[in-house]
Amino acid sequence: MLILDREAVTKALPMSEAVPVLAGAMRRYSAGLVTQPLRSVLRPATDPSMLGVMPAHMAAEDGDPAYGFGVKAVLFNPGNPARGLPATVGAVLLLDPETGVPAALLDAAVLTAVRTAAVSAVATDALARPDAGDLAILGSGAQARAHLEAMAEVRPVRRVRVWSRTAANAEAFAVWARQLLPGVEVEAAATVSAALAGADLVCTTTASHEPLVEAADLAPGAHVNAVGASVADARELTSAAVARCAIYVDSKESAANEAGDLRAPLAEGLIDAGRIRGELGEVLLGRAEGRRDEREITLYKSLGLAVQDVAAGFAALRGATERGLGTDVPFPG
Repeated sequence: MLILDREAVTKALPMSEAVPVLAGAMRRYSAGLVTQPLRSVLRPATDPSMLGVMPAHMAAEDGDPAYGFGVKAVLFNPGNPARGLPATVGAVLLLDPETGVPAALLDAAVLTAVRTAAVSAVATDALARPDAGDLAILGSGAQARAHLEAMAEVRPVRRVRVWSRTAANAEAFAVWARQLLPGVEVEAAATVSAALAGADLVCTTTASHEPLVEAADLAPGAHVNAVGASVADARELTSAAVARCAIYVDSKESAANEAGDLRAPLAEGLIDAGRIRGELGEVLLGRAEGRRDEREITLYKSLGLAVQDVAAGFAALRGATERGLGTDVPFPG
């Protein structure tokens, strides 16, 4: 079994390779080639942490690399950032497609950041205006950094504004971003509204449970990737903001059960189920309509799917094998 730590996963699956892999995963999901349940979440009353378990199987298509079964066990620990650790920690286990023998164990924190941002890049490429490049990012953690890399893969980013509840974190992100994208204007914004003013690309990557984005904050023609709120009682956008958007999701089933950003405006009657135009995979397959005009605001609501971890995990395993990365351990012994 190959063990891939944070560094190995990062080297094995660069963003440029992750984006097409995740596009394929989303197409397969909407084409019915994926078997997965809703995520199982354990939230003990005596512990502030939350454990999610996400199994999936993705069938390979003719000519494609082998995929199969995999499962992610990931823990969200709100106290970890103060310890210098990622808030999200865990592992992804991949099983050999032919034998079922454990084939790889991967660091889930970095794999989750890469696969989530890669799917946002797929959504951006499908839904954003071709000339979009004024990017606002809410949040300054691992997801924020991965999203900047991902957006630069699919659009000509010309300006970046970042907001964080902790100003020092936003400033640190800005320093890093200037090194990643030399020559691009990068600013740490003092408020959410200042970050979003005029932005035509928006990525919300916070751990907020209360809405941050107001309807007036969204510029005509913008595309929004909302990824931070991934449980039913968390939101990053107000109901009025969501009501301004053409809405797309990773999974209709997951969105109906777990997307607080959508459940709230649905309950309030500001939108109905018909406002969800389709899954991202359906857009890629030509089964759902994309952006209608230059002024429409599009919203991709991401919850994260187990198949994304499986697809990214197998791609990282192939990349690690080709590059000689990771630690091979005898298991079963």
